Amino acid sequence: MHSESNWSVVAVLWGAFVLNYIDRQIVFSLFPVLTRDLHFSAVQLGSIGTVFTWVYSLSMPVAGRIADTVRRDRLIAASLVLWSIATYGTGTAASVPMFLFWRAVMGVTESLFMPAALGVIAAVHTGETRSRALSLFATGQFAGIIAGGALGGWMGDRMDWRKGFSILAVAGIGYAALLLAMRTHSSQLPSQAEAAPDPFSIFRSRTWLALCVAFFCYCAMLWILLAWLADFIHARYHLSLTASGVSATIFVQAGSAAGVILGGILGDRFAPRVPGGRFYVGALGLFSCAPFAWGLLAVNSIILLKVFSLLFGILGGLFVANLYASAYDVVAQRNHGIAAGAMNLIGGFAGGAAILLTGMLKDQFGVAWLIRWIAAGALVAATMLMIATAVFFRRDQARVASRNLE
Repeated sequence: MHSESNWSVVAVLWGAFVLNYIDRQIVFSLFPVLTRDLHFSAVQLGSIGTVFTWVYSLSMPVAGRIADTVRRDRLIAASLVLWSIATYGTGTAASVPMFLFWRAVMGVTESLFMPAALGVIAAVHTGETRSRALSLFATGQFAGIIAGGALGGWMGDRMDWRKGFSILAVAGIGYAALLLAMRTHSSQLPSQAEAAPDPFSIFRSRTWLALCVAFFCYCAMLWILLAWLADFIHARYHLSLTASGVSATIFVQAGSAAGVILGGILGDRFAPRVPGGRFYVGALGLFSCAPFAWGLLAVNSIILLKVFSLLFGILGGLFVANLYASAYDVVAQRNHGIAAGAMNLIGGFAGGAAILLTGMLKDQFGVAWLIRWIAAGALVAATMLMIATAVFFRRDQARVASRNLE
């Protein structure tokens, strides 16, 4: 296949990923509006993120297994249509339970997208371009979070938020139709591996297990910021909902986008030269970003908050860029979907628990106190990942090479 076609696959899936994150993120800039219109409590606001992430995460292993056994292009389009319907339903909710129900439905339907999309990209981009391809795809997450944060704040300030959810639903269904019409990401794909998936074999990789622990800590830090930073800024610095939503997202996500691109380049450069090169780049990124996650909440200056947010994003982006590319170095191709699903289960559980815990304890201890301890755990996990890579990577990579040849 031509390299231009390979990169067009990344482009069309990137657009879907942007919509994926807009639909899930927009609600976090609407917390004050939901408190006013539907009488959410602080704990219930935390539950908005927790319900989504836990349901999304619990659905991930099944979604990954499906992505290893069916046509991934059709699964991607179906996921887009279904989560758009859930977005519309969220906008019609007249009570807290119904709002949370539709968030759960969104969790199930969006879970079908990620393992399939990652599998498609990994199939058309081999080791020499894999980190860069997956890192460019990952920037769709950051673009979606920025757009969702800003759009949610704008909707809260300027228009009926329910109408906004309906517009997003129509946009998602329209994009799914465009994907099916283009068929760019299906006609050029190689056949999925004929060998039957062997899901339990992923747990034999020590480096993959260490990567999962590191991902747990990263997601706990990240999701506290995604869910609570706009509310934190609004309360501490008395900015408008729009300004709070923008400040809470644009610096972290713009930094993350830059860090992901840099991390993809570094990962592809070091992978053929240093055994476990992608793992080391990611581990160093996680180790370096953790102090800034705590620092941006501990300072009393909006300028310093923005600077620390940017640095957290750049350094964390090095970890994100090499997350799945590292995993696919030590996981057989037949198990790429289930590996991605399991990792998202772990990360989603961490994020959901962190969001809920913050809602329960922030009035008593403060958000900065909570994230400080999580950041300390991330420092330990990053160190463990580097040690595991040094000790086990060669053995794990040799095992996966033999399984890919079976």
